[in-house]
Amino acid sequence: MLLKDQITEDMKTAMRAKDSERLGTIRLLLAACKQKEVDERIVLDDAAVVAIVDKLIKQRKDSIAAFEQAARQDLADKEASEMKVLQAYLPQRMGAEEVAAEVRAIVAELNASGPGDMGKVMGVVKTRLAGKAEMGLVSAAVKAALA
Repeated sequence: MLLKDQITEDMKTAMRAKDSERLGTIRLLLAACKQKEVDERIVLDDAAVVAIVDKLIKQRKDSIAAFEQAARQDLADKEASEMKVLQAYLPQRMGAEEVAAEVRAIVAELNASGPGDMGKVMGVVKTRLAGKAEMGLVSAAVKAALA
């Protein structure tokens, strides 16, 4: 079953259970997917849906930081609960050690050395680890490998 189909089924389940908080988050995700499909005139595959989920989670993290800084814990809690629903649609993430090992292999494969090759390495790393690892962690591993 495609991830998008699973999300649609989860929306139906949330409707039946009258879980309005979960339903709202799932509808937000489906709307973002539909917007991407309409804008680019494509049908999304699982990797593209995971990229959208990643983007929405990053937005939630930024919002939580802003709300906590403004002493609005109620809004931060709402964003955190939305983020928890979204994280259910992400595949199992790689750990820091796995990411570092993969980055070292890619650096060796490209014969990259020094910070000047970071763009070349990140281009390859992004395609191979998209959806499998958090990009902040990947970026730190690339910097460490090229240092």
